[in-house]
Amino acid sequence: MEAWRSFKEGVWCDEINVSNFIKLNYTAYDGDSSFLEGATDRTNDVLAKVKELLIKENEKGGVLDVDTDKVLSILSHAPGYIDKEKDIIVGLQTDEPLKRGVSPFAGYRNAVQACRAYGYEISDKIKDEFTYRTTHNTGVFRAYTDTMKKARHAGILTGLPDAYARGRIIGDYRRIALYGMDYLIEQKKLDKKKVGEADVLNEETIHLLEDLSKQLDFMSQLKGLALDYGYDISKPATNAKEAIQWLYFGYLGAIKEQNGAANSIGRIAEFIDCYIERDIAEGVLDEKGAQELIDDLVLKLRLVRHLRTPEYNDLFAGDPVWVTLALAGVTGEGKSMCSKTSFRVLQTLYNLGPSAEPNITVLWSEHLPQGFKDFCAQVSIDTDSIQYENDDVMRRMYGDDYAIACCVSAMKMGKQMQFFGARCNLAKVLLMALNGGKDEIGADQIAPEGEVFEETVLDYDKVMAAYKKYLSWMAKLYVNTMNVIHYMHDKYAYERLMMSLHDTDVERLMAFGVSGMSVATDSLSAIKYAKVTPIKDERGIITEFNVEGEFPKYGNDDDRVDLIGKELIEYFYKELCKTPAYRGAKHTLSILTITSNVMYGKKTGSTPDGRKAGEPFAPGANPMHGRDAEGALASLNSVAKLDYACCQDGISNTFSITPDTLGKDKEQQVEHLTTMLDGYFAQDAHHLNVNVLNREKLIEAMNDPTLYPSLTIRVSGYAVNFNKLTREKQEEVIARTFHTAM
Repeated sequence: MEAWRSFKEGVWCDEINVSNFIKLNYTAYDGDSSFLEGATDRTNDVLAKVKELLIKENEKGGVLDVDTDKVLSILSHAPGYIDKEKDIIVGLQTDEPLKRGVSPFAGYRNAVQACRAYGYEISDKIKDEFTYRTTHNTGVFRAYTDTMKKARHAGILTGLPDAYARGRIIGDYRRIALYGMDYLIEQKKLDKKKVGEADVLNEETIHLLEDLSKQLDFMSQLKGLALDYGYDISKPATNAKEAIQWLYFGYLGAIKEQNGAANSIGRIAEFIDCYIERDIAEGVLDEKGAQELIDDLVLKLRLVRHLRTPEYNDLFAGDPVWVTLALAGVTGEGKSMCSKTSFRVLQTLYNLGPSAEPNITVLWSEHLPQGFKDFCAQVSIDTDSIQYENDDVMRRMYGDDYAIACCVSAMKMGKQMQFFGARCNLAKVLLMALNGGKDEIGADQIAPEGEVFEETVLDYDKVMAAYKKYLSWMAKLYVNTMNVIHYMHDKYAYERLMMSLHDTDVERLMAFGVSGMSVATDSLSAIKYAKVTPIKDERGIITEFNVEGEFPKYGNDDDRVDLIGKELIEYFYKELCKTPAYRGAKHTLSILTITSNVMYGKKTGSTPDGRKAGEPFAPGANPMHGRDAEGALASLNSVAKLDYACCQDGISNTFSITPDTLGKDKEQQVEHLTTMLDGYFAQDAHHLNVNVLNREKLIEAMNDPTLYPSLTIRVSGYAVNFNKLTREKQEEVIARTFHTAM
């Protein structure tokens, strides 16, 4: 086959196996960044137009335009371009750049609210279409129990995808480029035939038959989308430009169909590199042209936009999309998967400027070449735009062809999907345990009634016994709530195209999460090592605490408190696993809050660690602001003690350090940061966001956004343009620890 000329043959020729293709055909690179090229004149011209649009978008309050006349879908809009004459990789969500579409399938009411928040009204046509249509949101609230509703309202379970598309599903878009859509459609038809020939068509097989029918419909629609732009993706890609364009069409179709919270693009760099290196060897492409292709792809990914409600933005601030793109890692045999295209993707942060999207994630390993490690560190120091995850840990569980969804969540490419489910508030559950199952703010009886602790010094063992009882109750409620949500999402808002780019026999993960881990941990430490006396209000509800004496605080490499947090997480995970998940999904857990740590704090009363009612939590698995007082390494060591085995959805750590602390010059800073990353991940730590900056710079940017218009920072598993955060969230970021000592 002409499209496969000169590629090394293997299992991939006879079955869908992109991983086998990559391993046989990518070119490992162990050099430095000296080969990289800057932006071309064409790239700069297109970039200038994008910058103008971004200024206009900002001037209009963050939303440039909304098409309220039609429902966004794969074939809903005419082709759109930044510059039709200069675009190399083509395709936009709507017919104009930054124009957002309306997608009411997850929740019609939310779509209406999102439009109105920016001065738009949904057309009568869409209103009529959804008058008699059941959406995901409607289905969920039909099935919710009273207890589920109360827990949601009180902020014990928050940010659930019951009112928006779930996201966190990564289509294997590489398959389109390697095999072409006709072959993929043929294989899905064979799978459907095989499923239908089962002796007994039970509920699951009938469900699967319907899923496959939906997938086949949207696979055909994707071919139509490409044809609208003048491309035939029925056959495999024949060169690097086509390979990028083919897989981008797949991603574009997916985000036109679904406005999920995190539709990541996956692990594509080494796949693309196979085509680039072949083109270079054939003399039809040079390094400048290769970089231009990557720049143009990344520029398109930076334009992805979804229409969100203000409530959604409270949870996930900064207008993130999480077009997460994973780089490098190593093979199961220990060979580096770093290629020149791994470098090229990072180079876009210089050619196009720092940016939150795509959410570039480096899969760090001790086996990566030093040149790549050093370049990653340099990019972190210069842009604060990338994050790191431990490939040596994740590879043990996911193999060597996995990618990252959303912020930090690993899954096998095309072989696993995820049911995603926001957060349980651990700090609030502790307060509920002290108050006999009542909400400390509204005083509603939410959990089963229990003993309210008296106004005497709290006994650690007694508190832990009550806490575990309520954690067990919470875990069961959480799983059942998630089961309701994802049953209804499959029924009313199924991800047809994304799931078509998975194996039919897909493994399902159910992603649970916790917030307030460090608050709960420090509170338990205070109860154990200090004297904590609860104080009741006139309702008989414990709302304040008198703390006498010192107690060890999480984040200082002190096992007395660090192991309390570790054991708390492990207990909750085990309790989650006791309740079966929808469609046989495997339970996973994350310690990750996005920017919703501010919102969780608002919904939580005063806690025994000294935190006052309404004050923000720390993000993710971070120590509370300013409490990690023993230096950068001690803080990292505390987080590293958390066990990834029971937190396979991710352990997010957002870390800020001043440039001077890292070293007196750039060379020394790069050396120290790579050493720090090696040391941190050698402890089996999972994740690290790195910000290298001074607090004063953020204060200046907050007070005068024009000083740093493109300032990008890592906030909690993702990056944002600092100026897109509300002042409240900016202040919370500024209040975090900025390490000034190692």
